[in-house]
Amino acid sequence: MKTNPQCIEVRNPMLRTVLPVMAALILLPTSAWAQAHGDHGAHSQHAAAMDRAIKALSSDEVEGLLEGEGMGYALAAELNSYPGPGHVLELEEELSLTEDQLAEVNRIFQDMNERAREVGARLVEAERELDELFRSRSATSDGVRELVMRIGALEGEVRFAHLEAHLLTTALLTEEQIHRYDVVRGYGHDHGSHGPG
Repeated sequence: MKTNPQCIEVRNPMLRTVLPVMAALILLPTSAWAQAHGDHGAHSQHAAAMDRAIKALSSDEVEGLLEGEGMGYALAAELNSYPGPGHVLELEEELSLTEDQLAEVNRIFQDMNERAREVGARLVEAERELDELFRSRSATSDGVRELVMRIGALEGEVRFAHLEAHLLTTALLTEEQIHRYDVVRGYGHDHGSHGPG
């Protein structure tokens, strides 16, 4: 009986199962390595950022920081039934705010926005300095560390300004207003109480 070397018949059922698995295991690392090291001409996902004035910030992020926008900094509060002052002002009628509540929420919003703008401008400037440090090829460990720590602290200040405004706003509202806020914003259902518990 003549055997075709290109077609080997495997009669053992166990080997029929094991051989393809072994072949896959042998070829998998090779395939992964090829993907990781293969086409060096492939574009990085960051290539689009090359034209940015500040590489680490999009123009929308720069604008948001300079305008004191929330940019998701207060999601921990917002999505856990701590309304934000800007949205509360937008929903004044739906929440049936009293004149006192309206005046106080407006003050909280103005204070938050002023603080967030001021710190946001400093954050944008620090990011610009970091970008320039690398662009000018003068980055050192100490210089980068100093700027990154300053950027982290500034970002924390911006975030705290927004989160604190949510805390102060929530303290002014009734349980029913908070529940209504969550419903109108799409965070809850129009039945039962809001929040945990």
